[in-house]
Amino acid sequence: MKKTLFFSLLSFAVGIGLTYLVVVNPTDSHWVHFVQAKLGIMPAMTEQAAPSQLWTCGMHPQVIREEAGRCPICHMPLVPVKGTGQPTSAAAGERKIKHWRAPMDPAYISDKPGKSPMGMDLIPVYEDEEDAPPPGTVRINPAFVQNIGVQSLRVERTDIPFSIRTVGSLTYNDEQISWLTTKYAGWIEKVYVNYVGQPVEKGQKLFEIYSPELVTTQQEFLDALDYAERMNQAKYPDIAERARSLLESSRRRLGYWDISEDQIQELEKTRRVKRTLTVASTAGGLVVEKMNQALEGMYVRPGMNLYKIVNLSTIWVEAEVFENQVPWLKVGQRARVELPYQPGITHRGTVRFIYPFFNEKTRTLKVSLQLPNPRWELRADMYANVFFEVPSARGVLAVPEESVIHSGSRNIVVLDRGNGTFQVREVALGVNGNGMWEVTDGISEGDQIVVSSQFLIDSESNLKEAIRKMVGR
Repeated sequence: MKKTLFFSLLSFAVGIGLTYLVVVNPTDSHWVHFVQAKLGIMPAMTEQAAPSQLWTCGMHPQVIREEAGRCPICHMPLVPVKGTGQPTSAAAGERKIKHWRAPMDPAYISDKPGKSPMGMDLIPVYEDEEDAPPPGTVRINPAFVQNIGVQSLRVERTDIPFSIRTVGSLTYNDEQISWLTTKYAGWIEKVYVNYVGQPVEKGQKLFEIYSPELVTTQQEFLDALDYAERMNQAKYPDIAERARSLLESSRRRLGYWDISEDQIQELEKTRRVKRTLTVASTAGGLVVEKMNQALEGMYVRPGMNLYKIVNLSTIWVEAEVFENQVPWLKVGQRARVELPYQPGITHRGTVRFIYPFFNEKTRTLKVSLQLPNPRWELRADMYANVFFEVPSARGVLAVPEESVIHSGSRNIVVLDRGNGTFQVREVALGVNGNGMWEVTDGISEGDQIVVSSQFLIDSESNLKEAIRKMVGR
């Protein structure tokens, strides 16, 4: 019983003492003022015992300071603790509050204290302080900026060489392909060129063919020749003229069947019908296709393609480019071609044709180039790397590609204002090439832009929120 009474009296005495300290505050402790503010207790005060203003951080309430400043953790401006008295002109040393703004949204301004749209206490902006920074401006501790390795670059005017690199394959020049056919039926009896890849010259013998039609036509020509000679001595000029006309018709018929003039003259000289006639190449080049593995003994009909002969003095390259690269290309433009099997050797060509349609699956456009091939080293279906030499942008403001943040339909860079201050700036881009972007609007020559660690800045200083406010309104 006595023990219980003792503890009851002790608890009563401690309660009386704590109540006296909280209500009276004989030592004028700032912590007691803070407790009084939280409990809503406003003790009677004289002008000499006016409570001091306490300041705290909206993001870290455990931080309490007696003077205004910045949070040692996140470096945000401290806000006044409610219940300890708002700073007035006298309390603030004649400093006048211009307006109140949100600590996380510099664009939100109010003429009285309260809460921001994010639920944070508004902070005062004094007339003798710097006003709210422009939208898109963020601040980071300079020590942290140095730790994450932020690098800045001065914007200058320079030349941007624009080049297009693509791949292609070699193909034959369609304008230098010749097909050898016969205009009559017959049997091939002797073949002089009988394998693919064999080079031939114009007029070179390819094969000999037996054709009853050719034998008959030769005989008709010799008969017309004999008749014309006999009628040339006749007394009737009209008959002689008709005989000469018949001879000329027989000669043209042999020519229409691709019998050469030399062969006709030999027939006219020998006056002997040949059982077989020799067929010669009508063009020089390389045999790339032929009718059969062995032509000798084969029966041919009119119009059959027996040989495909290609002149390789020039060759074409079929390359593909993307849609955004097409405006830079035009017929006659120079290009560089490199082949993997010829390291260190560069071939120069020109654009001969740009196809008028796109590949609907790859969204690419085919471009045809022509290359000189005097030594016939280049062959069809070879793989090639193609480099187009397009005009460059000269004397323009340029920034590295890695400094540009692409956000939807807008492009953004981060300006370094010094002392840990960064500003998000929307820019208009022009030509892209050689790892650089041309900037046509948004920055000026001499500005410092961030070229590395943009996303670390984003993580530390709510850069993402600033970008969203700029592009998402």
